[in-house]
Amino acid sequence: MKELEKTKRISIATTLFILVVLIGVLSFKRPKNLYSFNTVETLEKIGAENLFVTLEDINNPDFVLVDVRKNYNFDRGHLENAININSAAILDDENIDIFKELQNTNKTVVLYGKDPEQAIAPYMILYQLGYTNLKVLPVENSYNQNKLITKTVEVEKYANDINGFIAESIKKSAVVKKPKVEVKPQPKKVITIEKKKAAPTEGGC
Repeated sequence: MKELEKTKRISIATTLFILVVLIGVLSFKRPKNLYSFNTVETLEKIGAENLFVTLEDINNPDFVLVDVRKNYNFDRGHLENAININSAAILDDENIDIFKELQNTNKTVVLYGKDPEQAIAPYMILYQLGYTNLKVLPVENSYNQNKLITKTVEVEKYANDINGFIAESIKKSAVVKKPKVEVKPQPKKVITIEKKKAAPTEGGC
């Protein structure tokens, strides 16, 4: 009788465990956005000469200008035919749908912001997600009496080959050794034992 009861308990526990696993598998949601390229590959792409386009190039019918500034700045003034996708909302579902559609229709996304640095962060995120139809417009945008002033910025070229720089960095990080900590032996404590003086003998003969 006890053995039967024990078997029933094991069967119930096993069934519950299988149910928990099944519920976990069925309720598991695949991440919406998966990286296609790692950071090293993205940095290599940023180092490429064909990353940037000029103001003279943006009239290309295959280019779609995307302003990554905040909505307030976009509303104050923006480049002609640009659409506004704030960099903080770049991964929102509706915006990802826009980037997918542009890639599927062989359109080139040209990102620009307040300055080139503001456009590089969204570029890196999108490129790592597999969107390779991306360019950056190296401009600075400011306002004069609520009128947009856009001027081309000279982007600093990499002094050294970026591939070599990355390889050297990986090499150095692999060779770094932990510094040896020298443990000095602690001096032994010498305990002096004082001899007790013999008490004088009381009394006499």
